[in-house]
Amino acid sequence: MPETDRARDDAWEYSLSIPTDPRAVTVCRRTLRLILTLHDLAGLVDTAELLASELVSNAVLHTKGPACLRLRFRDGVLQIGAWDADPEPPRPPGRPDDPGEAESGRGMTLVRACSDLWHWQPLSRMGHRGKLVWCELNAA
Repeated sequence: MPETDRARDDAWEYSLSIPTDPRAVTVCRRTLRLILTLHDLAGLVDTAELLASELVSNAVLHTKGPACLRLRFRDGVLQIGAWDADPEPPRPPGRPDDPGEAESGRGMTLVRACSDLWHWQPLSRMGHRGKLVWCELNAA
């Protein structure tokens, strides 16, 4: 089996703890790009960066406390998640064809429109109650 095929089939996971700082979004995007490129998944980079930016932006801008970016790959599916210390569910996404007049609040609409699946779940981490908001992209 060629090296690139084996790399795509291997399961892996990365977590990046991030500060409550808007610059964390850029750090997460660049880290994600490097990880996906090194795992021969460069075809997912543009969409994955958009999704990670939206999830991490929500975690950093709308919560107080620690946050974390989590990337998982298994069985041909990339899962991108952002954990934050706020246990409240994310704001439900609007319809992709009706962005409205709002200057903000469209992040989860983009996540819903650009991912194959998204959801959230309560999750404790680092001694803090919180939630993980995640989405998936099929690599095939």
